[in-house]
Amino acid sequence: QTDLFRKVISGVYDIPNIYFEVTGIFTNTAPVDAYRGAGRPEGIFVMERLIDHASRELGIDSIELRRRNFIKPSQFPYKNFAHETVDVGNFEKVMDRAIVEADIPGFDKRKEHSLEGNKLRGLGICYYIETILGDPSETTKLEFCEDGMVNVYVGTQSNGQGHETAYSQILHERSGIPFDKIRIVQGDSDLIKTGGGTGGSRSVTTQGTSINGTADKMIEKFKPFVAEELDTDESRLEYEEGAFKDQRSNKFLGIMEAGSLALSKQREDLITTEVTTEIRDKSFPNGAHICEVEVDPETGFTEVVKYTVVDDLGVIINPILAQGQVHGGVVQGIGQILTEHVGFDEYGQLLTGTFMDYGMPRADNVPFIEFHSEPTPSINNPIGMKGCGEAGTIGALAAVTNAVQDALWDKGIKMVQAPLTPTRVWDLLNG
Repeated sequence: QTDLFRKVISGVYDIPNIYFEVTGIFTNTAPVDAYRGAGRPEGIFVMERLIDHASRELGIDSIELRRRNFIKPSQFPYKNFAHETVDVGNFEKVMDRAIVEADIPGFDKRKEHSLEGNKLRGLGICYYIETILGDPSETTKLEFCEDGMVNVYVGTQSNGQGHETAYSQILHERSGIPFDKIRIVQGDSDLIKTGGGTGGSRSVTTQGTSINGTADKMIEKFKPFVAEELDTDESRLEYEEGAFKDQRSNKFLGIMEAGSLALSKQREDLITTEVTTEIRDKSFPNGAHICEVEVDPETGFTEVVKYTVVDDLGVIINPILAQGQVHGGVVQGIGQILTEHVGFDEYGQLLTGTFMDYGMPRADNVPFIEFHSEPTPSINNPIGMKGCGEAGTIGALAAVTNAVQDALWDKGIKMVQAPLTPTRVWDLLNG
């Protein structure tokens, strides 16, 4: 976790040197660990809380302070103090879009409206950046099957992200194989020899690159076979929209028909195609999260009432899936700051061992989360993707905390610490 923390703690800012010290604590209580983001949420939380605090101490608007220190587009590729090289980015552009989408100019009016209802309203900003992790290589195998389907064997494992949809889209767009004829096969070690697994926001970037490489090789392998079937010269064949076409005649043969012929002739060299590819380097998802909260001073209860995300996730294969990933991540971040708390008694006995006791975030804890894309495609992989699996959580922690800090600032509370449960906020407000 410390190593991952180190990679991103400088955030999106041109900070040449950073010193930090880590103290490890051994306890006899149940261990806890990161489960979405792994070190990057903690690093960004520290930096974005510092930026927020510094802006108040210096009397500089927090957006302006961020702008002054952003890495400029002309500085890319940019090597940060931890020797991580960020390939591309346009942080000013993303921030400009976020200001508009979140209607920051209208915040003062919303704050006045909240005060009329005896609520304290605060606005928090976080500009995060992260890096995809894990094995840079991935393997794909394509297989034409007797039932008319094309099996796609992948080394990653979907556990709810919707990889099956994204991978089918990528293969369909690259090869023209009909979407409904694609069958994704995953998680079967008898059929899949190697795989980098799912984690670190790597799956669609690495597997998608491999799918494209495998589709390209498959098309090239079929060309001599198709030329013979069409009684034409291989050099006259073009491949488009899922079919080989003779440029000098009306002859053509679809890839599915070619696969069926290969099966009938037992051409094992054509029936399956397997390719391992490797992306050049990591990519760096980034974005601006803007959160508004209302705090009830009588109870200490904090409600997130408005949440806006503008992300640069590079090229997005499926906007609905990406939005779902960001929504889920933001909810987890809101939960960590406002509702979740591990409690022990004086003897080290866990008091929050069930979901009756532990405050997992629920639907009524979150508002509609606005998601917008402002991409600058990565140059470190052929697709231009940056990953999106952990982005929501990484941005949410500091955005929510900064919003609560803003709501309580005028009450003389200069520092808040998570978890900002109703009891803790009430105690802060009442000394």
